Amino acid sequence: MNQALAGIDFAPVIPPWLLAGLAVLALLALLPALLRLPRDVDGTRRWQPARGAWLRALAFAALLLALANPRLVEETRQTRPDIALLMVDRSASTGLNARPEQITAARDEIEARARRLPDLELRTVEVPEGGNQGTRLFTAMERALADIPRARLAGVMALTDGQVHDVPAAPALDAPFHQILPGRPGEVDRRIRVIEAPGFGIVGRPVELRVVVEDLGARPDAGGAARLTIRRDGQPPRVESVPVGREHRIAVPIERGGQTVVELTAETRAGPEGGEVSDLNNRTVVAINGVRDRLRVLLVSGEPHAGQRTWRRLLKADPNVDLVHFTILRPPEKDDLTPLHELALIAFPVRELFQVKLREFDLIVFDRFGNRGLLPPVYLRNIADYVRGGGALLLSVGPEFAGPTSLAATPLGQILPARPQTGMGAAQAALLEQPFRPFVTELGARHPVTENLPGANSFTPEGANLAEATWGRWYRALRADARAGSTVMQGPGDAPLMVLDRVGEGRVALVLSDHIWLWSRGHDGGGPQQELLRRIAHWTMKEPELEEEDLTARIDHGRLTVTRRSLEPAAAPEITVTAPDGTISRHMPETRGAGRAVVERPAMQAGVWQAGDGRRTAFAAAEAPNPMEVADLRADATPLSALATATGGATRWLGTGDSPLVPELRRVAIGRDAQGGATGGGLEAGWIGLRRNGDHSVTGITALPLLPPWLALPMVLGLALLAWRREGR
Repeated sequence: MNQALAGIDFAPVIPPWLLAGLAVLALLALLPALLRLPRDVDGTRRWQPARGAWLRALAFAALLLALANPRLVEETRQTRPDIALLMVDRSASTGLNARPEQITAARDEIEARARRLPDLELRTVEVPEGGNQGTRLFTAMERALADIPRARLAGVMALTDGQVHDVPAAPALDAPFHQILPGRPGEVDRRIRVIEAPGFGIVGRPVELRVVVEDLGARPDAGGAARLTIRRDGQPPRVESVPVGREHRIAVPIERGGQTVVELTAETRAGPEGGEVSDLNNRTVVAINGVRDRLRVLLVSGEPHAGQRTWRRLLKADPNVDLVHFTILRPPEKDDLTPLHELALIAFPVRELFQVKLREFDLIVFDRFGNRGLLPPVYLRNIADYVRGGGALLLSVGPEFAGPTSLAATPLGQILPARPQTGMGAAQAALLEQPFRPFVTELGARHPVTENLPGANSFTPEGANLAEATWGRWYRALRADARAGSTVMQGPGDAPLMVLDRVGEGRVALVLSDHIWLWSRGHDGGGPQQELLRRIAHWTMKEPELEEEDLTARIDHGRLTVTRRSLEPAAAPEITVTAPDGTISRHMPETRGAGRAVVERPAMQAGVWQAGDGRRTAFAAAEAPNPMEVADLRADATPLSALATATGGATRWLGTGDSPLVPELRRVAIGRDAQGGATGGGLEAGWIGLRRNGDHSVTGITALPLLPPWLALPMVLGLALLAWRREGR
């Protein structure tokens, strides 16, 4: 819009300081004539300017005015419309109940009213969900203001529930800020807040959760209580009554390794003040990873040999392992008259180890141990009972396993998954001494202990051998008959080399060779000795990540991943997924390598997700994708009220009726009130003001001299001549 404005301007033909000096000189020249005090006939003096003084003053004034060069200036301006900013909060908390419809209707109405105001441009910016950063309204506002000249900013209007998490301490805003909130003041929200929850827990010991149930916005009630439902790993829930607003402690037992998922749900609030906004934050989940305390391992070496150091180095390298190691340096039947004080450093505490403290050990390792009468049958039977009750046993055997001192010929043989061949000459035939590379069986390729070992042979999906092993060779193995368990590695002639078995509640691992130490020395290229022995030991101690028949679920970055692991070559069954709200979906898993099948899907709902394959069930905890958003679900004017007050803005509520109470938009001058028509924070719509800045740009200037030289010179000379004539009379 173009405007023409006219005014008088001065463009001196000489510097202003020189013009001021001439004015002073003219004044000094006029003072004697203007301040003349002649004496009358009676002797009194009266003020009487000299004849022609005023004409002289007019001549000087005309000269100075001509030098000042007055002009009539006409300026053509193009006014620029003011810009108002409308921020629309679309975060998760504004999606509750009827808030989305209210905000959308209010936005449409404000945009329609702004279009009817002259010289106003409205820019609308939607604030999206901010991930786990809360509502970033001011971040979006600063980006929008970067494109708006501050001289044209009429004001900012925010359609929000007030739950804004990036309010600056001193926002640089010199225009009115108005907040317009859905609903009405006085909303109440119940939430459950976890004060402290350990990320880890020791298996066999309970951990303690500290939580509090709060009623935000409600009047304090000293006797108020709420029912809290506690569910652990899908087990039957237990219900406790907890005081509202006060800390409550919950003991959670950790019964197994791996993740324990605890779901806490507070009952929905109801009362004379009305129900709560939403029960979305009445539920929370806590995931606790169960770990074992320091593992106690008993290692018994039947005789000194080259591979003994391998076992000791492996077990001592883990700071979480307490190792008790005994080596039999001299068989008891040997009698060479050596003095007793030179026979041993310490007596072998058979009764203390294998009867009194047997069940304190998490793993027992026999390394080339032959029973030469050191362990009576009753103690070997104790070991077998220890395994059946949930213990772990690992045997690495050599030639002694095929001889008369073999543990397979003792009560311990009842739990071993393989036995050496018996009969005439069987001991000699059982000993295989020839170069060979350990071969991972097709079953072993699916077993977590031996899958994906570096340097191992591989198979095609149909089970055919795809590539030979590249690791180093061994030179001795024992031929035995596998009678139970899973043969995961084979030696020469397809003889079992490593057999894993479950016995009762416990587990047994049998390695039918004593040459694994060659890998640790790098012989013939070496091999993954440390990784393989670590997996064997951890599998026997029931580490969750090495379960061969298992179903696990986890949630990362809003996606649920269900992994089914099985030794069965058949296709994986259908996986049933149950969302926190009870929605059930079924998925066919995708094969991801031998023994693994995976289902992936979005998991945006907070709570406990459940997955099942018909035999096993797994649970995964999903936290709120934006925990700051659900911490308080009330529409609350408090976070932004200080800014609105400081900038002269208003706080308005849209109400809970069928149509929102949208305030009227008015243009106000700079320095005038920018709100009105509503009192006491009530539900009157009132009006809100948008500043009128009057910003413009000059498109043209026309200047007309008021005292051009052709007029100024005759005027000055004429006045000077009149003054001279007047003074000369």
